[in-house]
Amino acid sequence: MTDTSLRILVDGDACPVKDETYRVAARYHLPVKVVANSWMRTPRGQDVELVLVEKSRVLDVADDWIAERARPGDIVITADIPLAARCIDAGARVLGHRGRVFTPESIGDALATRDLMADLREGGEMTGGPPPFSKRDRSQFLQALDQTVNSVLRKKGTRTSDT
Repeated sequence: MTDTSLRILVDGDACPVKDETYRVAARYHLPVKVVANSWMRTPRGQDVELVLVEKSRVLDVADDWIAERARPGDIVITADIPLAARCIDAGARVLGHRGRVFTPESIGDALATRDLMADLREGGEMTGGPPPFSKRDRSQFLQALDQTVNSVLRKKGTRTSDT
């Protein structure tokens, strides 16, 4: 049995864990919406929909699409901290690409750190970027996504797997 009210929304542009997301979604028979501003390949035979948003001078069209549709019970996959905050405000669960679970308690610190780093970069400080994405990051993401799906399904009183 699956709960079709649970869905996964993916901030698709530059998301390194789409394949991992598809794998977990297939295991639980969950729909996935990948939101992007350019075409990309998605798996056939699965409930995965590519949502192409209009390319625009406005940078956050995909983010706006996700934030406007995120709801309680959804899981949003994004590395974008402001988008994560908007989705948490809407009641969705949010995971970063490295498996970080953003919560109402942690999002304020994440936003503050992001803003501090942006200020340092604007002031000429060389802050570097994130470390390279690793196999360990993929593993942490898979574990966090699986735990989050199970948590949402338990909360809704839905069986967690038919495998």
